[in-house]
Amino acid sequence: MKSITINGSQRESVGKVSTKALRNAGQVPCVVYGGDKAVHFAAAELAFSKLVYTPNAYTVVIALDNGTTINAILQDIQFHPVTDRILHVDFYQTFEDKEVTMSIPVQFEGVSPGVLAGGSLRKTNRRLKVKALPSKLPDFIIANISGLEIGNKLYVTQIENKDYTFMHPDNTVVVQVKMARAASKTVAEEVAEEEATEEKAAE
Repeated sequence: MKSITINGSQRESVGKVSTKALRNAGQVPCVVYGGDKAVHFAAAELAFSKLVYTPNAYTVVIALDNGTTINAILQDIQFHPVTDRILHVDFYQTFEDKEVTMSIPVQFEGVSPGVLAGGSLRKTNRRLKVKALPSKLPDFIIANISGLEIGNKLYVTQIENKDYTFMHPDNTVVVQVKMARAASKTVAEEVAEEEATEEKAAE
């Protein structure tokens, strides 16, 4: 998986006053969990643009001004309810021998015969949670729709991968092909016409 480096400075004071001062200076207060102890640091708000405002998934290298580097993944992010500015970011430290859970984007490949026949492709899950060692985390999950006819569904069990485990029930639908509304209406009209014809013939 691709990685993004975020440069930050470790925080000694984590009170409300210092936190407010950081935000006023364009900095975002952050914390890294998962290690021996939580690490508090701050980084420029612009440093998170490629990590937050993207459909892609990335691991993170946190490079602190004291020379410490921490491998991590984004755990949680809080936004201001009015301005949408980033208020706080939580990270989870990763270790090469410990599995982590992460939300990964789904990439749809192939051409569905059902769609070509007039069906509608419903992408039920555009991201899926997987559990894997950090080195096995994929950039994206491939969902091939080439075999989907109208009415067919693609389940997580059909895109299993030995490198990671899906954190979803086996009956989780990733994508499905439904009959388009217009086509459904046409079928209903045809059925109604046939029934009317049969009734008239019976008279």
